[in-house]
Amino acid sequence: MLSQNILKSKNFLIYGLGLTGRSVCQFLKKSRTKNIFLWDDNRNLRKKFKIKENSRILKKKINEADFIILSPGISLRKSKYKKTLLKNQKKIITDIDLFFLTKKFFKSIIVTGTNGKSTTCSIIKRVLESSGHNIVAVGNIGKPILDYNFQRNTIAVIEMSSFQLEYSKYLRPNYAILLNISKDHLDWHGTMKNYINAKFKIFSYQNTNDFAYVFDDQRIINLYKRRKFKASLLVVKKNIKKFIKNKIKNNYLKSSNNVENLSFIYLLMKKFKIADKFFFSSLKKFKGLPHRQEVFLKKNKISFINDSKATSFEASKSCLTNYKNIIWILGGLKKDGDRFFLNRIKKNIIKAFIIGKDRNFFKKQLRGKIDYKETLNLKNTVKHIYQELKFISLQKKKERIFVIFSPASASYDQFNNFEERGNQFKKLTINYARKYFRKIKI
Repeated sequence: MLSQNILKSKNFLIYGLGLTGRSVCQFLKKSRTKNIFLWDDNRNLRKKFKIKENSRILKKKINEADFIILSPGISLRKSKYKKTLLKNQKKIITDIDLFFLTKKFFKSIIVTGTNGKSTTCSIIKRVLESSGHNIVAVGNIGKPILDYNFQRNTIAVIEMSSFQLEYSKYLRPNYAILLNISKDHLDWHGTMKNYINAKFKIFSYQNTNDFAYVFDDQRIINLYKRRKFKASLLVVKKNIKKFIKNKIKNNYLKSSNNVENLSFIYLLMKKFKIADKFFFSSLKKFKGLPHRQEVFLKKNKISFINDSKATSFEASKSCLTNYKNIIWILGGLKKDGDRFFLNRIKKNIIKAFIIGKDRNFFKKQLRGKIDYKETLNLKNTVKHIYQELKFISLQKKKERIFVIFSPASASYDQFNNFEERGNQFKKLTINYARKYFRKIKI
């Protein structure tokens, strides 16, 4: 553990000045660390922080640094300063590492996986908070971890992406949860093997008093055992999923993906001695998080669902499996290595509308399987959908129709992030609803 005095004498390079970088900077300044060098590849941010140094000085500072806090969004494989950073890779840590190095008297639950991390962390927080525990949810959910003033015996529920895990070297969760693994972020990690290795770092620094949770997949179990991790391994079996699905009273949580994630939480709660009755009662009013299968408008027989967080087909499939009579909006920037396996869900989809930069990729995935139309952007798409709703509803008569925005892609071609993308879809939909539901008798 690093003391405040040791921090003062170390050289820190903060590379990337987004939320995480600024949080680390504030933390180090409060610790009276004097040798802090700031850098961002974005010239406008460098101007904002009055950084006048050039790339030659940056390379020198990288070599001189004791610790390099690299923004999770920066890939070593694509960085302009790849060679220098790779030479100094042992120095690279995350803000979460810094938290583990400087804090004490806390328990930690770290959650990772391709899909469902944020919802899982939110439910863990809800259940433990309801049972009287002092708990905060941090990492990719909530504020950066170093912004919190942790009290004694606080439980930290930490959502960690594969980006953060790739660089981590000092985290040691008391409870480590790997929810699932499917193809994602291959443009960042390079290969599926690298992606899996990053996810498995969640277990690397645990000891024999800690617990590791994985789903019932023999490949994952074998991989865990081959690496000889020290924590006690707990496997989420299929019978737990069936038991939970029968007990849940909240329809939102009955989707297959949510049931699987709840199975992890259920096993975890046993370690905190949470009774079944209390566990299930605390789930009744959970409404989910924005942009994750979010039902934001119901009008007569039509429901509108914002699933903007779905940035891969695997994430979209979770939503598309749960409904029938779907009008599906998808498209944006395709994920490297992503493929669409539509056989089990194509019967659920009436028509698809394709937007975004990589439309040719999405057309190829749907061609011959699902009827589709190119509509370029969300504004055009929502307009077309409202024009067709009358005819679709007449065909389906009394059946419920679901308009689902689940892009199966990244957002950066047309939006800054998935939140902006989802909010625009909701705004456009509600604006059109005010006009069209008066005209169309459904």
